[in-house]
Amino acid sequence: MTELLEQAIIKLKSLPVSQQDAMAKMILEELADEQQWDAAFESSPDALAFLAAQAMAEYCAGKTQQLDPNTL
Repeated sequence: MTELLEQAIIKLKSLPVSQQDAMAKMILEELADEQQWDAAFESSPDALAFLAAQAMAEYCAGKTQQLDPNTL
């Protein structure tokens, strides 16, 4: 276990039980979500490669524009 994770667990232990359970639920949901994304990416490398090639072709053809975070 990393030192940072140990620090987080120590802080979590000091919370009331209801907050500990809420945080545990959030962590478990996040881990499950990450596993789903990993599985999706692993099962579709051809589709991802195609999309990446398509995006690069559009960029090389000058069909893209720089993203301005202030306009999102």
